[in-house]
Amino acid sequence: MKSKLLSESETGRIFVVVLDPDDEAFKSISDFAASEKVTAAAVTAIGAFERATVGWFDFETKTYREIPVAEQCEVLSAIGDIAVGDDGKPSLHLHAVLGLSDGSTRGGHLLDGIVRPTLEVMVTETPAHLHRRRRPELGIALINL
Repeated sequence: MKSKLLSESETGRIFVVVLDPDDEAFKSISDFAASEKVTAAAVTAIGAFERATVGWFDFETKTYREIPVAEQCEVLSAIGDIAVGDDGKPSLHLHAVLGLSDGSTRGGHLLDGIVRPTLEVMVTETPAHLHRRRRPELGIALINL
């Protein structure tokens, strides 16, 4: 993984983060946010995965139904945010639409993705601090304004 600070001002920082083959996307972006002390940001990404897992949140069981994508796929769109979780660490919430070789797609919460050959990530920080709090009645953590 490589990163570069593109701009910095009183309104925040903008980074480009380029992931390498075999990097795990969710962990790499989370680790980057922790290393740069990002507390509030928008995230977008494009690229490709060797394989990935997206999830659909089931409110009945309060768990993600995993949707494995066990083939090379294009990251057509990934969008999300970074906030600070209950543990004080960056909390990444990322949705992805993945394109398959036959033109079909799979989408949902990005749970994991093994990069191949690259993932280009834009992190646009804001000057605010966002906090994500666990909501036991829902089974998920949401941004708490």
